[in-house]
Amino acid sequence: MREKGNLHEDLSARQALRGASDRVFGFVFTILFGILALLPLRRQEPPRWWAVAFSAAFLLAALVVPRSLAPLNKLWIKIAELLNRITNPIVMGLIFFGVVTPIGILIRWRGKDPLRLAPDSSDSYWIRRQEPGPTAESMINQF
Repeated sequence: MREKGNLHEDLSARQALRGASDRVFGFVFTILFGILALLPLRRQEPPRWWAVAFSAAFLLAALVVPRSLAPLNKLWIKIAELLNRITNPIVMGLIFFGVVTPIGILIRWRGKDPLRLAPDSSDSYWIRRQEPGPTAESMINQF
């Protein structure tokens, strides 16, 4: 465990992230630039020729010399890691403060105590089991 900081995640730890192969990376960007090239056709406009050129270049590189795409693939993985470090805490915070906290406030506002945290005057906090309970045979071969 980390001593300094109060984070659940150790963001200083570097995990080796293995991306897709260079050939697959080339195919993905071929499709991406192909879609960008053809989108204007929906509005009866000419295609984006620069995107056609990029799509063709990525396709050619992926088919002939996929190793030439290795630096771009590594750069793409670095960008993905950076986006993960930025967006993950933001998304988790939005979910917590946008969903979990309002539900907790609503439950407390309605007077519910699902975890039975409020003290009461009972002698014991033991919860008695309703008899007869599950049979011993039901515990064999559970799956």
